[in-house]
Amino acid sequence: MLARPGLCRVARVMLCWATLVSAAAAGDWPQILGPTRDGVAAADEKLAHSWPAEGPLAEWRRQVGSGYAGVAVAGGRVFLFHRVGDSEVLEALDAATGETLWRDSHPTTFVPQVGGGDGPLCVPAVHGDRVIVFGAQGVLACVDAASGRRLWSRRTHREFDAAEGYFGAGSTPLVVAGRVIVNVGGRKEAGLVAFALDTGATAWKATGDAAGYSAPVAVDVAGKPHVLAVTRSSCLLMAAADGAVRWSFPFGKRGPTVNAATPLVFPDGHLLVTASYGVGAVYAAFDDRAARPLWQGERPLATQYCTPVAVAGLLYAIDGRDDVPPANFICFERGAGTVRWTAADFGYGTLLAADGKLVVAKTDGELLLVKPAPDELRILSRARPFAAGPQAGAVRALPALSGGRLYVRDDSSLTCLRVAP
Repeated sequence: MLARPGLCRVARVMLCWATLVSAAAAGDWPQILGPTRDGVAAADEKLAHSWPAEGPLAEWRRQVGSGYAGVAVAGGRVFLFHRVGDSEVLEALDAATGETLWRDSHPTTFVPQVGGGDGPLCVPAVHGDRVIVFGAQGVLACVDAASGRRLWSRRTHREFDAAEGYFGAGSTPLVVAGRVIVNVGGRKEAGLVAFALDTGATAWKATGDAAGYSAPVAVDVAGKPHVLAVTRSSCLLMAAADGAVRWSFPFGKRGPTVNAATPLVFPDGHLLVTASYGVGAVYAAFDDRAARPLWQGERPLATQYCTPVAVAGLLYAIDGRDDVPPANFICFERGAGTVRWTAADFGYGTLLAADGKLVVAKTDGELLLVKPAPDELRILSRARPFAAGPQAGAVRALPALSGGRLYVRDDSSLTCLRVAP
């Protein structure tokens, strides 16, 4: 481990991070956790200050197949990835009406080792005129966003001898520097594999790590594009061009555990990774040569798959597990890991931020509009857009926010809610 990264490298991280943010298309939610994979919407996205008693207006609702993949939204289209019968299906929907514009599919025989979900888990990744999907059995496909024409596909589990894992493949691919980076988890140094975006050809493969469920993120360090990834057993930084590993540190545990929250990168040259199952969190300073932990452990945070969201210098997260209560909603400072407040027994869910507010999608189907505050949980509005009662479906897919519309998916339906002022 090295001392605190030099100011020059930190400045370069800040500059490139700012460039990534400014380059995001306004109003789009083109990949997992939004424009910059941190749960924060585009700067011009606006939310109402409260919702009616009956909840936000549902502009449309449609039935969907199985899976926990949230939607991506770009160019007025919603990209839905789900399982229908014995096929994994990518559909492009009209964002305003929910009408299907085109469909692409491939067969699947996936059966999970744990739980009952047999559909895909990965949010589609939209990059320019292409949509990338990664199915539960490792089928990686690139589709033309306008027409739905299949451009190329790879059967990564078969080609790189990768195990399906407890719930199937679940690490959403990342497009950076003309490459599609995938946490395949293959044997013979094919833990992470890069594919050429234009052709699907293998560009490089690296590490012997098994696959995790956390999505990798892009970060420019020392003026060059890099990938920060959390695998089954480690956190690592690697060069996007050739897969060279700059550094890594152990993260995760053996046994029935998962690493699922997406790592956060901050513009001052710091990172945060977190997992449940006794793993906790690591907050570290980093550059292109090493990462130096500043604090780590199960306090303040050990979340199963909720990625923390940063608003006005503070972090908000749901700490705990979906399957083993209790789960607490917390606000904390990243610098020292100091907890500002805790809403105990809150229940599990996921978060996104826009217009100085938080939208919380709880797994029990309740939606909350929250005003971030350093002293207490301030709930502005509540809603239940899905049917209540014992037949209600769980909301585990990540919501998406684009153009004043919130897209929320439960076990059987996708609902478009008008949440703009």
